[in-house]
Amino acid sequence: MALPKLNVPRYKMKLPSDGRSVNYRPFLVKEEKLLLMATELGGQEELITAIKDIITACTDIKDVEKLATFDIEYLFLNIRAKSVGENVQVNITCPDDEETQVPVSIFLDDIKVVKNRKHKKELKISDNVVVTMSYPTLNDFVAMNFQDTTPDVDDVFKMAASCIQSIADENQIYDCADIPNEEIVEFFNDMNSKQFAMIQGFFDTMPKLSHTLTVTNPETGVESEVVLEGLSAFFA
Repeated sequence: MALPKLNVPRYKMKLPSDGRSVNYRPFLVKEEKLLLMATELGGQEELITAIKDIITACTDIKDVEKLATFDIEYLFLNIRAKSVGENVQVNITCPDDEETQVPVSIFLDDIKVVKNRKHKKELKISDNVVVTMSYPTLNDFVAMNFQDTTPDVDDVFKMAASCIQSIADENQIYDCADIPNEEIVEFFNDMNSKQFAMIQGFFDTMPKLSHTLTVTNPETGVESEVVLEGLSAFFA
């Protein structure tokens, strides 16, 4: 005799990047096991596959690879909240002595994607050249949140190069999907500091998960404001 089927609740949310409505449900045990196994293996390819499979299974999104990093973070946050609880416990290092840790409970609904008004995707880096940027995707999300090692300068340049959508001058628009990553890195190397600062500014002002809280150091009595950013800050 077949065992009864368990009803799984469904929820709706809007993607921060484009306001698209998404249906989603909590993790099931089988999907949480997928993520745990991939994390234990530690390989980037396994993690990317697991995250893609989980988001595909838990939402009605079909183009997971094309999602912006902050969309993936926001999806994970909401799926996690509905799966294992609306609060997350984090240890905050007090800024005044950079040593004492204070345990804090954060209500996940209070964590929002913050957008910067100065942020723009089209960057006019000279009188006749405009660079159009795209957001980091699933591979970059894994590198930023699940890898043990800190990316080196070459890795950062390669990631930035992969986010160049197009380069336009007065004669032509160059689709960077057709241009080798090495050529775009060389394009970066030929920039002056002010021009490359504009590329960096795109990433610095990009929408991101953020939450501001106040902690009091029990050793010194000093009260400090702390800003947590990115998914890894909440689920380290």
